[in-house]
Amino acid sequence: MSDLLRPEDLKKITTETEMAKAREALSHMEKEKDEGEALREAFMSRQLHPEVKQRLNDVVARAAKNGLREVTVMTFPAAYCNDGGRRINNSEPDWPGSLEGFAKVAMEYYEKELRPLGYRIGARILDFPGGMPGTVGLFLRW
Repeated sequence: MSDLLRPEDLKKITTETEMAKAREALSHMEKEKDEGEALREAFMSRQLHPEVKQRLNDVVARAAKNGLREVTVMTFPAAYCNDGGRRINNSEPDWPGSLEGFAKVAMEYYEKELRPLGYRIGARILDFPGGMPGTVGLFLRW
């Protein structure tokens, strides 16, 4: 015959269950942090694809055929900017100086190859999670 569970036993069960959930949540947060750091590192070290000219031509030609005058070049977290996206959010003229990593590489390509052809580039904050700049969008215009 088994004994009835006492309140102390129930408290122990509840505590163990809560601790297991907390460990699982902590593990999940650590995994997300590691993945986020890996994504950031990949963004910061990424270089242009060798076929960038052909890819760009394909994208802008397709957009023009669809009546568009702008394409989204890339999106990335505002946290990847050296000012958290502040200059982009405020439309400051020196916003390109806030770009880091692949965005900076893309901007250098734009300055060297695309601006002389008459293209324009713009950036804007696309969302504001928690009231802070979230995602940056870079847009190529013609």
